[in-house]
Amino acid sequence: MSPSRTPGAVEESARVFDALGDPTRLDLVTRLCRGGPQSIASLTSGADVTRQAIAKHLRVLEAAGLVRGRREGRESRWEMEPRRLEVAREYLAMMSERWTTRLAALKRHVEATAGEP
Repeated sequence: MSPSRTPGAVEESARVFDALGDPTRLDLVTRLCRGGPQSIASLTSGADVTRQAIAKHLRVLEAAGLVRGRREGRESRWEMEPRRLEVAREYLAMMSERWTTRLAALKRHVEATAGEP
Protein backbone atom coordinates (compact mmCIF):
# COMPACT_ATOMS: atom_id res chain seq x y z
CA MET A 1 0.00 0.00 0.00
CA SER A 2 1.41 3.33 -1.02
CA PRO A 3 1.06 6.33 1.29
CA SER A 4 -1.38 8.98 0.12
CA ARG A 5 0.13 12.05 -1.51
CA THR A 6 -2.75 14.38 -0.72
CA PRO A 7 -1.74 17.62 1.01
CA GLY A 8 -3.61 16.57 4.15
CA ALA A 9 -1.83 13.22 4.29
CA VAL A 10 1.54 14.86 3.75
CA GLU A 11 0.85 17.35 6.57
CA GLU A 12 -0.23 14.54 8.90
CA SER A 13 2.93 12.59 8.15
CA ALA A 14 5.03 15.71 8.68
CA ARG A 15 3.48 16.08 12.17
CA VAL A 16 4.41 12.47 12.93
CA PHE A 17 8.02 12.94 11.85
CA ASP A 18 8.22 16.29 13.65
CA ALA A 19 6.95 14.68 16.85
CA LEU A 20 9.42 11.79 16.52
CA GLY A 21 12.31 14.21 15.88
CA ASP A 22 12.63 15.11 19.56
CA PRO A 23 14.85 12.72 21.59
CA THR A 24 12.55 12.78 24.65
CA ARG A 25 9.47 12.03 22.58
CA LEU A 26 11.25 9.30 20.65
CA ASP A 27 12.27 7.76 23.98
CA LEU A 28 8.65 7.92 25.18
CA VAL A 29 7.47 6.15 22.02
CA THR A 30 10.15 3.48 22.49
CA ARG A 31 9.15 2.95 26.11
CA LEU A 32 5.45 2.71 25.24
CA CYS A 33 6.18 0.26 22.41
CA ARG A 34 8.22 -1.96 24.73
CA GLY A 35 6.20 -1.65 27.93
CA GLY A 36 2.65 -1.15 26.76
CA PRO A 37 0.29 1.40 28.34
CA GLN A 38 1.91 3.38 31.16
CA SER A 39 1.17 6.24 33.51
CA ILE A 40 3.04 9.54 33.45
CA ALA A 41 4.62 8.54 36.78
CA SER A 42 5.96 5.37 35.18
CA LEU A 43 7.17 7.24 32.10
CA THR A 44 8.90 9.86 34.28
CA SER A 45 10.79 7.18 36.20
CA GLY A 46 14.41 7.27 35.07
CA ALA A 47 13.85 10.30 32.82
CA ASP A 48 15.87 13.49 33.03
CA VAL A 49 12.75 15.64 32.80
CA THR A 50 9.83 16.54 35.06
CA ARG A 51 6.34 15.08 35.01
CA GLN A 52 5.12 18.36 33.51
CA ALA A 53 7.62 18.05 30.68
CA ILE A 54 6.62 14.43 30.05
CA ALA A 55 2.95 15.49 29.98
CA LYS A 56 3.73 18.20 27.40
CA HIS A 57 5.66 15.74 25.24
CA LEU A 58 2.78 13.26 25.44
CA ARG A 59 0.36 15.96 24.28
CA VAL A 60 2.57 16.64 21.24
CA LEU A 61 2.64 12.91 20.48
CA GLU A 62 -1.13 12.77 20.95
CA ALA A 63 -1.66 15.71 18.56
CA ALA A 64 0.40 13.80 15.97
CA GLY A 65 -1.81 10.75 16.49
CA LEU A 66 0.99 8.59 17.89
CA VAL A 67 -0.36 8.03 21.40
CA ARG A 68 -3.63 8.27 23.26
CA GLY A 69 -4.34 8.80 26.92
CA ARG A 70 -7.21 7.39 28.91
CA ARG A 71 -8.22 8.04 32.48
CA GLU A 72 -8.05 5.20 35.00
CA GLY A 73 -9.18 6.59 38.31
CA ARG A 74 -6.93 9.52 39.19
CA GLU A 75 -4.26 8.59 36.65
CA SER A 76 -3.97 8.79 32.92
CA ARG A 77 -2.52 5.79 31.11
CA TRP A 78 -0.84 6.41 27.79
CA GLU A 79 -0.56 3.92 24.95
CA MET A 80 0.65 3.80 21.38
CA GLU A 81 -1.52 4.25 18.32
CA PRO A 82 0.23 1.71 16.08
CA ARG A 83 -1.51 2.83 12.86
CA ARG A 84 0.30 6.19 12.90
CA LEU A 85 3.66 4.43 13.16
CA GLU A 86 2.63 2.25 10.22
CA VAL A 87 1.93 5.36 8.13
CA ALA A 88 5.40 6.69 9.00
CA ARG A 89 6.94 3.32 8.11
CA GLU A 90 5.12 3.34 4.76
CA TYR A 91 6.53 6.79 3.92
CA LEU A 92 10.05 5.70 4.84
CA ALA A 93 9.69 2.53 2.76
CA MET A 94 8.45 4.57 -0.22
CA MET A 95 11.39 6.98 0.04
CA SER A 96 13.85 4.11 0.46
CA GLU A 97 12.47 2.42 -2.68
CA ARG A 98 12.81 5.64 -4.66
CA TRP A 99 16.42 6.11 -3.57
CA THR A 100 17.25 2.48 -4.35
CA THR A 101 15.80 2.88 -7.85
CA ARG A 102 17.65 6.14 -8.48
CA LEU A 103 20.96 4.83 -7.16
CA ALA A 104 20.63 1.71 -9.34
CA ALA A 105 20.04 3.93 -12.39
CA LEU A 106 23.07 6.05 -11.49
CA LYS A 107 25.19 2.92 -11.09
CA ARG A 108 24.11 1.62 -14.51
CA HIS A 109 24.91 4.99 -16.07
CA VAL A 110 28.36 5.19 -14.46
CA GLU A 111 29.21 1.61 -15.43
CA ALA A 112 28.01 2.17 -19.01
CA THR A 113 30.10 5.32 -19.43
CA ALA A 114 33.16 4.16 -17.43
CA GLY A 115 35.10 3.12 -20.52
CA GLU A 116 34.24 6.19 -22.60
CA PRO A 117 36.84 8.93 -23.11
